[in-house]
Amino acid sequence: MGTALLFGLGTAVPLVLGAFVGLRWSLPKQALATLMAFGAGTMIAAVSEELFGPAFGQAGGTVAGLALFAGAGLYVGSDHLLETRLGASAVGWALMLGTVLDGIPENTALGVTLTESGGLVLLVAIAVGNVPEAISGSALLRRDKNFPPRRALLLWTATGIVLVGVTVGGNLLSDNLAPTSISVVQAFAGGATLAVLADSLMPEAYREGGWWVGLATAAGFLVAFVLGG
Repeated sequence: MGTALLFGLGTAVPLVLGAFVGLRWSLPKQALATLMAFGAGTMIAAVSEELFGPAFGQAGGTVAGLALFAGAGLYVGSDHLLETRLGASAVGWALMLGTVLDGIPENTALGVTLTESGGLVLLVAIAVGNVPEAISGSALLRRDKNFPPRRALLLWTATGIVLVGVTVGGNLLSDNLAPTSISVVQAFAGGATLAVLADSLMPEAYREGGWWVGLATAAGFLVAFVLGG
């Protein structure tokens, strides 16, 4: 449980720090784009090495594939609903809620993965990915004069606390889960992560940074892959 708590904090602290930075300063678009692209690269490695790969090996292509599509479908559907209901004027809210939507399955999988002495690649991927999401969401919330910065920071902190709890809960729950159930959680989280990359992180990184962000994506993948090795 202690390790799960530390890993959970490892994903939550960067989230809160990113929110603080976004509420206080405006980062250059190129810097934010680099962070997004680097985070996307680490997530690609995490999906392959610690989420879908192990699930495919344990549960097989059918079970893992269905869970993968379920995770992607839930995120895509929820994200579309947020955009439809909240609209462009509430993009900051959408980004924060989106962090919860993809963070819950990711942090659950992180807690589950710790039972197999793994999780480092996934920890790096989540932590690096949380930073640009929190900075962007907070920067947009800061523009809303009816949304005090202190309240926004409290909401992001509460989000981080939820993710820590989910990580610990996933770790405790894993002791009572069958191997196939663990594989379903991993593959589901992998699908949600891929949907986040395709729908949000990578398009936004390219839009803000331009053609060269592919290099930052490759760097993120390499770092996460080496850590996993």
